[in-house]
Amino acid sequence: MAQVLEFKLPDLGEGLTEAEIVRWLVQVGDVVAVDQPVVEVETAKAMVDIPCPYGGVVTARFGEEGTELPVGAPLLTVAVGASASDGEAEGSGNVLVGYGTSEAPARRRRVRPATPTPPSANGAAAREAGAESVARPVGTAAGHGRAGHGRDMAPADEETRGDGPVPVISPLVRRLARENGLDLRELHGSGPDGLILRADVEYALRAAEVHGRSAQPTAEPQPRMAPAPTAAVPPAPAPVRSSAPAAGIRVPLKGVRGAVADKLSRSRREIPDATCWVDADATELMRARTAMNAAGGPKISLIALLARICAAALARFPELNSTVDMEAREVVQLDHVNLGFAAQTDRGLVVPVVRDAHARDAESLTAEFARLTEAARTGSLTPAELTGGTFTLNNYGVFGVDGSTPIINHPEAAMLGVGRIIPKPWVHEGELAVRQVVELSLTFDHRVCDGGTAGGFLRYVADCVEQPAVLLRTL
Repeated sequence: MAQVLEFKLPDLGEGLTEAEIVRWLVQVGDVVAVDQPVVEVETAKAMVDIPCPYGGVVTARFGEEGTELPVGAPLLTVAVGASASDGEAEGSGNVLVGYGTSEAPARRRRVRPATPTPPSANGAAAREAGAESVARPVGTAAGHGRAGHGRDMAPADEETRGDGPVPVISPLVRRLARENGLDLRELHGSGPDGLILRADVEYALRAAEVHGRSAQPTAEPQPRMAPAPTAAVPPAPAPVRSSAPAAGIRVPLKGVRGAVADKLSRSRREIPDATCWVDADATELMRARTAMNAAGGPKISLIALLARICAAALARFPELNSTVDMEAREVVQLDHVNLGFAAQTDRGLVVPVVRDAHARDAESLTAEFARLTEAARTGSLTPAELTGGTFTLNNYGVFGVDGSTPIINHPEAAMLGVGRIIPKPWVHEGELAVRQVVELSLTFDHRVCDGGTAGGFLRYVADCVEQPAVLLRTL
């Protein structure tokens, strides 16, 4: 006899808590094999194809394309063969981070789910109850189509949470509750399977505020004194408040855009950054690259040469290849250089990472930059290729600008910015000449070093740009 198994959105790693369904790769009724990709999702890091650890017939899908689901939410159900129903089915083992399939799911007691209650009715009942509890759907989750698929459901009046984690739609909701002293275990969420949404927390906080005001004792009335005769002063007009939302186009902060917003905001909150900059004559560097490419073999990119210079500079100034551990109150200097580089794509700004850049030559760096850039454009970068950087190289000169004060890519300690390289008047060997000039800027975490170290790093980079032969000392 077949058994219906539920496949949930697995932990995608790197602290990701939700993903958006981009494209379903299977339909209800399709036969799927073990480890067959069933859905394409977009996380804050990358596009990911998720394989199903079970083989069988798809009986249900949860969520339309464009829907954002939290980790642990159901993706689909699969009817597997008799061996699975006998408890002998094994998972594929080929799973994403944090999702194991080596054992068949535990059986649960089947009960008849209660009749679904419309969310609007739930909300009205909760308001009439005076915020003693927050509205939650009873029985099956609205819009998920679980009724009729044989999914085990716990009766609404028997739901308990014990000491396990409370399901919330995002970490921001958990933080909102924590900052306001609200115990999430006392709430019943209005999302699927009792998932606590931000609206649930805000409603509970407003209700608690109302109850808190009404519980205050009323002061004894005081005898009123006749006011002294004064000239009549017209009351100040009350400010006009409008609850209507501001007009304009609203763009959701989710996916890559949301991840960028969160990371840059955190960087600004936590890192005391400073920026220094210098103009450099890049004429000799450009000539050196031309000579390399004329000698035959794979073409060397300019960003590869700049990356090689960065690696050499970080070897001389390791303070800038570090991270800050505030809990231990330590600066952790890293023994490897994973070089991130900013790439603008149709999905937004991403920062792919070149692993062990310090151990690569110019040809290897050129090839890796090209591979990661193409993957960024097609949206096929993996979460591992977008994390773990120790220092970032930002070539904003491709946008036609000279300078910038970029925000550090948390939790790194510094970022080198490179502006456009253009002909400018320059004093060369005591005479005015037209040279290829570039502006270099370094934004650094002032906790890891002082201005002398930052200036020394930037000056060394500028010296290598002006005289590439300086790099021979480190080769």
